[in-house]
Amino acid sequence: MNDYRDLTLQGIWKNNPALVQLLGLCPLLAVTATFINGLGLGLATLLVLIGSNVTVSLVRNIVRNEIRIPVFVMIIAAFVTIIQLLMNAFTYELYLALGIFIPLIVTNCAIIGRAEAFASKNTPLPAAYDGLVMGLGFTFVLVVLGGMREILGAGTLFAGADRLFGPVAQNWTLVFFETDYPFLLAILPPGAFLGMGLLIAIKNMVDARIAEKTHTVKEKAERVRVTAESV
Repeated sequence: MNDYRDLTLQGIWKNNPALVQLLGLCPLLAVTATFINGLGLGLATLLVLIGSNVTVSLVRNIVRNEIRIPVFVMIIAAFVTIIQLLMNAFTYELYLALGIFIPLIVTNCAIIGRAEAFASKNTPLPAAYDGLVMGLGFTFVLVVLGGMREILGAGTLFAGADRLFGPVAQNWTLVFFETDYPFLLAILPPGAFLGMGLLIAIKNMVDARIAEKTHTVKEKAERVRVTAESV
């Protein structure tokens, strides 16, 4: 149980693929102009992570060490192709919006890295859970950055939700303010870099606060122990 708790903390926060490892930044920065685009790519990446991790774990004992990386890439490419065909069939407009960045999931270092560092050394269940939490961590950054850029740039949130969830989501768009001139700095690539830098700074600040509190608690506990021993 502690192992799964540690995997969760690693994937969501401590070793987040985007905020800490800084992997997969090209698609992350390119498609996060809206919340839905970020969510779509995040879910696609999450499914590929889970599928590839489980498959790599299953074949880890029969793949020779010399060819493991090419085999891992082929496994990842197979799952990316499956996700790409499914999106083409069921979420075609979102598929067009994400464009080349769906097949480029194959080259996402976060996926290859988890296959090599974790899935190839563990059984299928932990490998699947690792893929899930790492995918959730990556998706979390995508949707937060996408939502932030969409609100600042266009004054909306959940615009185009029907591209992912179908006709039922046509009225999901939230309008915070109306503007005839979008804030281009937020929508264009420079806004993605600034937003990503802000998220990393916030995470570092939170980590520093947590470390400071932990250190203070340890100091108090040490003082109590020393006092008790003296008495």
